[in-house]
Amino acid sequence: MTYKTIIIIGAPRSGTNMLRDILSSIDNVGTWPCDEINYIWRHGNIRSETDEFAATLATPTIKTYIRKQFKKLAQQKDLKYVIEKTCANSLRVGFVDQVIPDAHYIYITRNGLDVIASANLRWTAKLDIPYLLKKVRYVPFFDLPYYATRYFWSRIYRVFSQEKRLAFWGPQLKDLQHLLKKNTLDEICAIQWKQCVEKSEDDFRNIPKERITRVSYENFVDKPETELQTILEEIGIEFDKAHLKEFVSRVSKKSVGKWKQSLNNETLDRINPLIKDTMIKLGYRKENL
Repeated sequence: MTYKTIIIIGAPRSGTNMLRDILSSIDNVGTWPCDEINYIWRHGNIRSETDEFAATLATPTIKTYIRKQFKKLAQQKDLKYVIEKTCANSLRVGFVDQVIPDAHYIYITRNGLDVIASANLRWTAKLDIPYLLKKVRYVPFFDLPYYATRYFWSRIYRVFSQEKRLAFWGPQLKDLQHLLKKNTLDEICAIQWKQCVEKSEDDFRNIPKERITRVSYENFVDKPETELQTILEEIGIEFDKAHLKEFVSRVSKKSVGKWKQSLNNETLDRINPLIKDTMIKLGYRKENL
């Protein structure tokens, strides 16, 4: 069976879910029925304390295992295109490209201030059992005890934490626990966003530009039909222009600039020095910093 793999890369809270859901609503395009498959990507490297995998960690055995999961999904759903979105992949694009060297990437970026404000809420979120159950079925069987222990510990930690946060959330950075001891939660969110963006940019330099479609969250929500058409044409997915409006009917601009409601001046004074250079590289206005 022949199918094409499309991998969405982006820091958490950058619009990756939005893109995945829109694309997977198109005929012959599909994805896993859970939010992410980081358990699959980490299989074979489960004991790593970070999601920052070097390309050399993509051993023949690991490549075979992950490719098998993609092929299985494509066969089960009879897909021409398999869409995959796992935010931790923004820290290891080189590793991903070793596993699936013919993948097409959609790289989405968003204003770091909006990302930080949104990520802060996820770090302190309550238990979502339906969400968890959807993901559990894709955890490799022998990896279950490890993840069960980690998840239980994270939830217990939230109960006793002064910030009422989880022990960990999102892409696992190198020395994350050390960073958590030294920084406030909003600073951690800033560091996570910066590292995800910078690592992705570095790895994409080694991948042919024709295999990468770049998307700005702000541009997409402002002109969703135009942006979606560009994405589909670059990838080569067949579509009916008459359905573009339907595909993006739930896209909203209401979250753009929402950081102004939750990040006060004191917080901005602490996080802006951490993200300023990255924000400017992405083209966000200097007056926001």
